[in-house]
Parts: sequence; C-alpha cells; structure tokens
Amino acid sequence: MRNVYFESDNIISSLGFTTNQNIERLKAGDGGITMLNDESIYHESFPISLINKEIFGELSADNNLNKQYTYAEKLCILSVLEALKKSSVDVKSENTIFVFSTTKGNIDLLDKSKSSTFPNERLELWAMSEAVSTYFENKNTPITISNACISGVVAINIASELIQSGQYDNAVVIGVDIVSKFVISGFHSFKSVAYEPCKPFDSERVGLTLGEACGTLILTCDESKISDAKIKYCGGSSANDANHISGPSRTAEGSVIAINKTLQQANCNPSEIDHISAHGTATPYNDEMESIAITRCEMTNAPVNSLKGFWGHTLGAAGVIETIALSHSMRQNIMFPTLGYNTHGVTQNISVIKQTTSKEITKALKMASGFGGCNAALLIEKTK
Repeated sequence: MRNVYFESDNIISSLGFTTNQNIERLKAGDGGITMLNDESIYHESFPISLINKEIFGELSADNNLNKQYTYAEKLCILSVLEALKKSSVDVKSENTIFVFSTTKGNIDLLDKSKSSTFPNERLELWAMSEAVSTYFENKNTPITISNACISGVVAINIASELIQSGQYDNAVVIGVDIVSKFVISGFHSFKSVAYEPCKPFDSERVGLTLGEACGTLILTCDESKISDAKIKYCGGSSANDANHISGPSRTAEGSVIAINKTLQQANCNPSEIDHISAHGTATPYNDEMESIAITRCEMTNAPVNSLKGFWGHTLGAAGVIETIALSHSMRQNIMFPTLGYNTHGVTQNISVIKQTTSKEITKALKMASGFGGCNAALLIEKTK
C-alpha cells in the first residue's frame, strides 16, 4: 500500500485568505468571531465567524470569477488557486481526483434573489463540485462527501485511501460551508448557538458559534514533491453509534470505535500520540463525550485543543481546515491554544491547551463528530 503525503494547502476563513495568515493568528491567539446584528438573518445579535467580503470581492475580480459561479464555488476556486501556488501536482491529470466536503453547498441559493441566475440543480451538492472541478479542467467525476460535521475528516480519509490503493496518484480535497439564514435558523432551533463566542471544554460553555470557511488540502503519493517536513497520512476511520438524531453518545461509543480503528490502521500505540485536535464544539454534550473518548482510548496525557474558538464551527469545512492547521502545528512544533477555555468543564482529566505551546510533535490525531451518531478520526505523522 502506497504512502500518502500532504503536498500543499490553503485556508480561507475569518482569519485570512492564506494558510500563513490563519496560522499566524492561531499562534497569536487572535480569533475571528464577532457579533452580528442583521435582522435579515436572525432577529437578535449573535456571535459568528465570517469571511471578509470586501477582500473576497477583490480576489474574485482579480481572478475573473464572474456571475456564473456562486459564493461557495468562488471560495473553492480561490482556495485551490492559492494551494496550487505551492504545488507541482497536475490538477488536469486523470490521475488526480477532486474530493469535496460540505454539508450545505450552495445553500444561499434558497434565497430567490440569488437563485434567479442559476438553474435549480445548482442547489444539489454534486453540481457545486462539478462546477469547481470543471473550472480546473479535471476530467474525473468529483466525489462529494456530506456526512454532517465529520465530512471533512471523512473526505481526507477517502481521498487518502484512493491514493493508497493506486486508483489515483493525487487528490485535491476541498472543504467548504457558508453562513446563510437557513443554517443560522436551523442551529438556533436546536438552541445550540451561544450568545457569546464559544468556549470549548470550559465550565461556562453554553453552546457553539457558527462560521464559514473553505480549505484545500492537496495529497500525493509522490514523496519527491514534498520540499519541507513531510506529513504522512497513517490511517483513518469512521463509525456511527446511532445514538440520537443530534445528541452524541454519553459513553462515546462511536468515537472510541473510530479512534481505535485508526490507531490499529496506523499500528500506533495510544501513548505515541503527541497531540490531539478535538472537534470541540463547546456544546455541553459534545465536549463531555470527547473527553470520555480520549480517556477510554488511554490518551489523557496527550495535549488537546479545539480551534472552534477561532473559526467557529465551519461544518463541512471544519475537518479540512483543522487538519491543515494540525499539520502546520506539527511542522512548527507548536500547539495552538483553545480560545475561550479557562476553567476545566468536563468530567475527564484531559489536558486541554490554554496557550500557544512549543512541543515536538511526531504523531497527531484529529477527531470529529456530528449529528446522527457519526464519528471519525485520522492520524498523521511527521517524517524526515
């Protein structure tokens, strides 16, 4: 089975339009969540993480992205273009596959004022993926993963497996989700949106903060394409405990299965994990569940963080941009803080990171969980 390496990447979020801009603000503990007062979206002000529309407009114009592309599609195109500046992968090649991760795609087209210039099918997730891969003249049918909030991690796992098995040499993994009235209303109906910026794993956490983002991760089997510290994909898995339509298992059953299978695939002992990037939504049940999963998998000594306090919960983009951040954390041997965390608020004695910390990181685990009892994990390793 072939090795899979992280070749290049990009993050577009409230923290910036390049990976470097995002990483520098993570290191500085500088979050992108602000209060929004827009009655066209929701009748009360609430915290949210939004992409800078002025800079987005300028970049779209600079790259001649006209009205034939939606907001989400333009984000994808801009993100891939930026990732390609550091890549030698041929995205037009039949040996390169595009894999998309999203929960809602072009959800803003539910607004009739925006949908008038697009056919109805553009609301379909496959149509968004096809529009973006066609822009880059890729001849393969793109793969679209939509499995709630584990979509990003699952997309990376599937793309990596396709390369490992020899079906493709390269993969362009794109995670994207945008904020819309539909999304905001849905999460408010669950009463899961906090009235202040979210506080993962904190004793005073009261709910999540939503955000929008787009991330691109280019994977390859060609080790010669990697110029800096090599990040190798070692394994990943997903599991569904079917606990509840929205609530996670109180015993962390699905997450434990996903983590243990991932460790087995990677032939890795729990004590070898140097760092864990948790899902960490700052909802009472999710954070507690993850703390139980980490404890049951015997990894309480591994430092844990959640990046939701910086970006908010970016849904289908979360697993992609958080894995990219994790890979750069490994390259720089630093661990980013859990913004909003002050007082320990879960029952298990996990090691939540409060401030940017230097540490040699060789092996790291990414966790994800979502509605419907779905859970996922992946493990990456830094090699010389």
